[in-house]
Amino acid sequence: MKHLTVDELKAGLAEVAQSPKEEGQLKLIVRRPADGQREVLREGDLDLVIGLVGDNWKARGSRHMPDGAANPNAQVTIMNARVIGLLAREEERWPLAGDQLYVDFDLSGSNIPPGSQLAIGSAVVEVTAQPHAGCKKFAERFGVESVEFMNSPEKKEMQLRGINSKVVQPGTIRVGDSVRKIPRTVKNFSPVGL
Repeated sequence: MKHLTVDELKAGLAEVAQSPKEEGQLKLIVRRPADGQREVLREGDLDLVIGLVGDNWKARGSRHMPDGAANPNAQVTIMNARVIGLLAREEERWPLAGDQLYVDFDLSGSNIPPGSQLAIGSAVVEVTAQPHAGCKKFAERFGVESVEFMNSPEKKEMQLRGINSKVVQPGTIRVGDSVRKIPRTVKNFSPVGL
């Protein structure tokens, strides 16, 4: 598959910029049971300890942690569906990005800075400050230019590669669920029934 040029990436940004800022939609759930494996789910459970149930996040650990344990600030990775749609061009290729959740929602730092919370289904995740940058595998699948473009200083704030988050309220998520930004002033938020 031919990778996008910088000009093609720039042209696609107008569509990405139209992503909903307050309430969007969960478009895809991908579980990674083992390295290199992907399972597309219609429904999944988010757990406080293990993240997406059945995913290998906890067992895989992180080379960025001193003890090699899983990074609690990178428990659930989320990518904008419009960005991966631009890069992959075919929905069947979305899981190659390696993220677990794909949402039609504005993931920019100005819209959801670290500490922001998102209600998805009956679960709530909190955006962490852990950067989420394109790795070698992502560059191989979607192009070095794409990674350089997304990580450039002028695009970094848009968080085009996605965000890291952690589960703060366990629950069930389903494709089609709304993704809602929880106002920072709300206490004891219950995402069910809104």
